[in-house]
Amino acid sequence: SSKWDIREKVWDHLESTGLAEFPRPAHRRLPNFKGSSIQELDVFIRAREVKVDPDKPLEGVRLAALQARKTLLVPTPRLRTGLFNRIVPPPGATKEILRICATSQGVKDCSVPVGLDGRARVDLVVVGSVAVSEKGWRIGKGEGYADMEYAMMVSMGAVQEDTPVVTIVHDCQVVDIEEELLDDHDLTVDYILTPTRVIKTNCKRPKPRGIIWHKVSYEMLGKIPILKTLRHREKQMGKDVTLQDEHPHLANTTRAAALNKEMAENTQPQAAAGSAQMGQHHVESDPLNPRLEGSGTITTVYVGNIPPSLRVSELKCALREFHVTPFRLNWQGAQHRAFLDYKDQVTAERAVSSLKGLSLGGNALRVELAKSQRNKG
Repeated sequence: SSKWDIREKVWDHLESTGLAEFPRPAHRRLPNFKGSSIQELDVFIRAREVKVDPDKPLEGVRLAALQARKTLLVPTPRLRTGLFNRIVPPPGATKEILRICATSQGVKDCSVPVGLDGRARVDLVVVGSVAVSEKGWRIGKGEGYADMEYAMMVSMGAVQEDTPVVTIVHDCQVVDIEEELLDDHDLTVDYILTPTRVIKTNCKRPKPRGIIWHKVSYEMLGKIPILKTLRHREKQMGKDVTLQDEHPHLANTTRAAALNKEMAENTQPQAAAGSAQMGQHHVESDPLNPRLEGSGTITTVYVGNIPPSLRVSELKCALREFHVTPFRLNWQGAQHRAFLDYKDQVTAERAVSSLKGLSLGGNALRVELAKSQRNKG
């Protein structure tokens, strides 16, 4: 059986037997059901900081964590705006208010974001599953977010090799899974909690040791902005961050040299053309770039929220990394902003998409098309 065959069998059984709770149908979801409690599990009792997925079946776990006054971290849905939110109930919250805080709406209303520098130290990871084996081999709903979240937590130092992972499922979701179906990015679990038993898996298969970049596509990088920041950091540390879409035989040094050459050709100092440079405000351009001949308009991208400590060379490095080198860069560091000029709107929009959500120097950059687009010259 494939992973998808196993998912379909579990979903069909939960629906046909009436075991599935709201939301229905169970298909393409982490199934919801009644009867499981985590309060008496030793690893939960000892944990001070708990990461729990945002799905409906884990609402009871989030409530239990809040009632036990633990620090509760919930991943942002589909990782669109970051990695974690920390749930912060209002002072003197009653059980009913905590119950609201544990819902998906409560996660939105009663939380603060935790960035990559938030120094999270997770003692327990709780994930949902569609199916799981007694050996600890897990199958999710097929989107890969739980696996990616764990890999990102490893990269930011939020979990260690011995951080326990718990999944909560109905008894019928505990099935045989062939090890051949597992990949090296798949998250395994240490405990399985069902309505009738606690299974300690003693799983020996290693968990992901970080993000496996050669399995990350440009499309995924665009959907999960925080991945861009992590990739930039790991590249600065000298790690291989070659993506799935990139030619695996092309060495990083060769590619970096080619991109450096392109930037040098495209961003000659305007001082060479007779312009003055004042303070931190300067323009780098090549007004004689032959690629601009016949171009009717310039499309400008605004980059804001630039930290005071950031250097123009660091921004250039990011532009090269994401293959969005402009033909002219207007750096206004004192005003915490820069303007990037592109020869067509398609390239400018690709730059906005690539850079949106990127964090440099501790600040998440604000990236958008500039309000006024200038004619060439």
